[in-house]
This record gives sequence, structure tokens and C-alpha cells, in this order.
Amino acid sequence: MTLGIVYHMPFWRGRDGTLREVEGSFARYVDSLAPYFDEVSLCVPVRREPSGEGTAIRSSNVTLAPLPPFDGPVQFYPRLATVLPRLIRWTRRIDLIHCRVPSPAAVFAFAIARLLRRPAFLLVVGDLRASLPSIPYRGLRRGLWRAYTGFEEWNVQWMVNRALTFANGPALAAKHARKGRTPVETTTTTIGDRDIASRADTCGATRVRALTVSRIDPRKGLRVLPHVVRLLVDRGVDLTLDIVGPTVGRPGRDERAAILESVNRLNIAGRVSFTGLTPLDRLLPMYRGYDVFVLPTLPGEGIPRVLLEAMSAGLPVVTTSVAGIPGLVKHELNGLLVEQPDAEAIAGAMMRIILDAPLRQGLIAHGYVTARRFTLEAQAADMMEVVSGSLHVALRQPAILPVA
Repeated sequence: MTLGIVYHMPFWRGRDGTLREVEGSFARYVDSLAPYFDEVSLCVPVRREPSGEGTAIRSSNVTLAPLPPFDGPVQFYPRLATVLPRLIRWTRRIDLIHCRVPSPAAVFAFAIARLLRRPAFLLVVGDLRASLPSIPYRGLRRGLWRAYTGFEEWNVQWMVNRALTFANGPALAAKHARKGRTPVETTTTTIGDRDIASRADTCGATRVRALTVSRIDPRKGLRVLPHVVRLLVDRGVDLTLDIVGPTVGRPGRDERAAILESVNRLNIAGRVSFTGLTPLDRLLPMYRGYDVFVLPTLPGEGIPRVLLEAMSAGLPVVTTSVAGIPGLVKHELNGLLVEQPDAEAIAGAMMRIILDAPLRQGLIAHGYVTARRFTLEAQAADMMEVVSGSLHVALRQPAILPVA
């Protein structure tokens, strides 16, 4: 059986012949599903030139069905006339369609699959409407983005109403539930059994090393972080913060510039660093060199996969109580939640972790328990059991579950 996956994450072919993806989270997801199929065909934008080091697909049964490269709807829709024939040819040879949404090409692939009577299932991973307040556009551009958001939201719900759907976290599952059809709640993840660490505590050195892993994007709430660092330093904490992740488009570049301006204005230039995009295989071990993880994200996500990555590395987590996050992070059990991503609240939560060893150690221990529940192996097995039973398709049953 051939599984076809539609998504917007760009790939390229490395000089060694491997298929590589920019961030790595989607590559690991694909690898987790590959053992259940004879072939997995990725209908994704493909770049001609490498984009950094990237993360390689490890499964030998994964192939590419290239779409023209695009960064978003502005680049995608002018190419729709050339994309549609490719989607039709591709869908004809696919046995089972899987769309990760929201994604520009998904609704077209899904509609073609329905016309060709191909079974399909969805995974909803984000919420465009919830992210609208944090979009930095003004005037006409903001109006156009709002219109596109409404169009894409309608597309997603139209697909959800007609297909088996998984949703990343309880908030997205509730949003897309309709009478007689409720999405299956899941938690997207990048961690495998082998990624879970064993350290029992952090903050053992004089200097406290804080970590944020996130795209540099207005929707992530990162502008508050320099003020958090300044508050903690003023309270006597010798703190540094590393922000790991790519800068996304012009809004991301503007966001990075604004953060750097705050860093310089607050006189903490030696304490805040941008380290850029780091491939997942190198990123996961990096988590273990830090003392506390902070993510002040805004509404618009399901459950950020970096929270599980931090827990698997034995990092106590501070994050915001938005979107699906409270479905994963339980306050004072496996992390600390703040209601609003303001500097005082985040600095206060981080201070509690730094000063309260029993609290910190408990967060770490329960974080490990959470991480073990949501590994790639567990997620893939659960999803494929539902897919096989609900869509009546015969899948391969790997003797050994996929290991990241």
C-alpha cells in the first residue's frame, strides 16, 4: 500500500542522495509512519538547492512527488495551474491520502482524492484564526491575510467534515468537532524512546542557562524574553538565554530586529543569543545542556512539539496557557503555566524553578513520565490502528516499531 502525504514543509535531495527537510519534525513524523506502508510518497515543495544541513529521512521506502517551491499562499496560488495536473497524476497512484493542515495544497489534493474515491485522513496541526491578532500586517495586506485565513479555515472544516481527522491537542479537537463527527485527539511529537534522558535535576551551576526553541515569528511571543532576562538579572540571577530556531520571512526578520533592539536597550547583549536553525538530530542532545525551558507562545498552535522535547531532556518547562498546551502541561506537575505571556509572570515562574529544588525536581520527573507517553512510536501505533480500523485498509505491521 502507498501512503501519500501532502504538506508545505520544503525538502531537497542532499548530495549523498538522502531526502532532507529543513526543521526535522516532519521528517521524523514521516519516518514513524513509513514502517506501516510499502511506500510513502511526499507531495511537498522541493527546493533545488540545499537549505542548511537539514534532517534526513531515514526510511528507504519514502519517495518525493515534487511541487514547485513556495513559502506560503502568496507563492503557491499563482502556480496553482501547474500544481493541479501534478496533484491529479500523483493521486492516481496513491492508495491512501494523508493531509496535514492547514496547508495550501491540501484541499485540492483532498478534493481530487474524493473524486477518485481514494480514502483519506487528516491531521490538524495549527489554528490560523487564533493567530490573527499577532499577525503584524497592516492595511491592505492585513485584509488580504484575514481573507485568506477565512478561506483556509473553511477549507479545513470542509475536509474535517468529510474525513477521519486527528487534531493536535484538545483545543483543536474541540474547535473542529461537529455533531456526529469528532476529531481524534493526538499530540504531535518528535521524540523517540531513545531520546529520553535520565538526569534528575538542573540549576546546579552558578550560571543558569535558559533555552527557547521556536521559529522567530510574531506568533511566538518572543519579544517579551529580553524583559524577562532583565528582570531575573536584576533579582540576582546570573542568567543567559539562547533562542534556537529559524527566522520566518519578513515578519520574522522584523521580530528578530525588535528583540535585538530590546536586548541592546536593556543592556543584556552578552546574555541573549540567537543561534539560528539547528537540525533536529543535533538539537535534541543540546537540550540537555540547559537548566530551564521557556516558551511564551501566543494562540494559534496545537501543542508545540518543543515542550515534549524539553521534557524528554529533563528540562523544567515554563510556558503559556494557550491553545492545546494545558492538555499537555499540567501546572506544577510537569511544568509551570502562566496565563499571559508578560515579563513579570514568566520571570516569576522561572524564579520559582531556579530557587525551589523540590518543585524543579518534581517537574523534571513528571516531565519524563509525560514524554514516555507521547513518543513517535506510541503516536504512530495509535494513529495507524485508528486509520486501519476506520478506513478498512490493510497496513503492514512492523515487527519492531519505528525508532527515531
